[in-house]
Amino acid sequence: MGCILSLDQGTTSSRAILFDERGTVVSTAQREFKQIFSQAGWVEHDPDEIAESQFAVAIEALSRAKLRASDVKAIGITNQRETTIIWNRSTGRPIYNAIVWQDRRTASFCNEFKSQGHENLIQQRTGLVIDPYFSASKISWMLENVPQARQLAEAGRLAFGTVDSWLVWKLTGGRLHITDPSNASRTMLFNIHSGQWDNALLALFRVPLSMLPEVRRSSEVYGEVSEVPKLNGIPIAGIAGDQQAALFGQRCTAPGLAKNTYGTGCFLLQNTGTRAVVSTNRLVTTVAWKIGDVVDYALEGSVFVGGAVVQWLRDGLKLIRSSSEVELLANSVPDNGGIYFVPAFVGLGAPHWDSFARGSIFGLTRGSTAAHIARAALESIAYQVADLTDSIQSDARTPFRELRVDGGASANSTLMQFQADILGVPVVRPAVTESTALGAAYLAGLATGVWRDADAIGGLTQHHDRFEPSMPPSRAQQLRHRWNEAIFRSQSWETPPPEVPVLNDLEHE
Repeated sequence: MGCILSLDQGTTSSRAILFDERGTVVSTAQREFKQIFSQAGWVEHDPDEIAESQFAVAIEALSRAKLRASDVKAIGITNQRETTIIWNRSTGRPIYNAIVWQDRRTASFCNEFKSQGHENLIQQRTGLVIDPYFSASKISWMLENVPQARQLAEAGRLAFGTVDSWLVWKLTGGRLHITDPSNASRTMLFNIHSGQWDNALLALFRVPLSMLPEVRRSSEVYGEVSEVPKLNGIPIAGIAGDQQAALFGQRCTAPGLAKNTYGTGCFLLQNTGTRAVVSTNRLVTTVAWKIGDVVDYALEGSVFVGGAVVQWLRDGLKLIRSSSEVELLANSVPDNGGIYFVPAFVGLGAPHWDSFARGSIFGLTRGSTAAHIARAALESIAYQVADLTDSIQSDARTPFRELRVDGGASANSTLMQFQADILGVPVVRPAVTESTALGAAYLAGLATGVWRDADAIGGLTQHHDRFEPSMPPSRAQQLRHRWNEAIFRSQSWETPPPEVPVLNDLEHE
């Protein structure tokens, strides 16, 4: 029996999971890595630490299963998206830390682009809204702010990649500089209709084409590992951004099926098939995956702070000692005590896209306790997801029959029940919630013959928990009305600092 090794490179940790041919977890390993907050609103990672931690856990997972590289059929890679790495092609060394998807340093730059009227062009070609979330403005920042970066880039000596590209480069010693359409579609430089890097957008952001990776299918054999001795010889055969991989792992392969991942952020995707649906509700249209010559698309809404709000309760307020304690604390009170918590620590994502919103807690009284704050924090996750479902249903004109869920915070049954109550539809949680890694394994297994086709994957048995809504709809509406008031009062708290220069001096071009 052969196994598939998933490299699941996330925002706060690197994980490796081995799956067998039934999609069952054989072994797993995980390692957290440093989060770098050098200034307010800036979030960075060390690219070398990303790679080192990822390869270490891959070797550890093999060791725990008592397997060797020759026992592994293929590697699938899934990764935190939009996080931007630029490195020197000759030395393989990063020119700067990885700028993480959460980073907001380019908010003023993006506002300048909006004021210059580029929003329609970018949405039409990329399916995205102009926001610091995506990679393009991060690339521009590095090229303008890292010494000699612009000159090296223009000379063809620098390479850009999202985390998948960086890992493949390191695994193959620089022989492969590639990505897949799901990751390329998150850069704001990729035309999701033509399937090519867009020359007009490259010119707009002043990014040389020579920096960009080759865009390959999401499921194909790209090459073999050659630079990590205990992994050498394993074919690399699947790549997908983490949320698209989770959509595939949840087997949402037909139009209308949707999933939400409760990770550091929350990410709700609905499959729209081969149709790229244009959003009128400030969602993004993204490539889900490309298998063979067929490209599937999805509508996506992103919440910047989902499960991370629990980390803040633990590390910032120190209300709990471990994240697992939050459910017990929240359940020690019957309700939120009138408290609403908007965790806009780095602004608000879809459908608001307000880089200048900030975290807020409303309704505090002398009777408020740590338990009320914990409950309000959990509920904030569900409210944000509900905002996304409203927008996706409006755009896709497809009602939600159920919401499939995964990610770390989906293990919290209190949160899942409240989510079902607020949405008014069942929430379905699979027994194996590692949907992101499983999706990458499925893609790699399809390319190497472990599974014949998507129907064979769909036939694999999966057990699940089902949470049925139990709250009266009128009560859910009352709660959401108060949430909307809290959101409104949190918006535009910060104003763009006038002293921050625009990175791309377009008025002189």
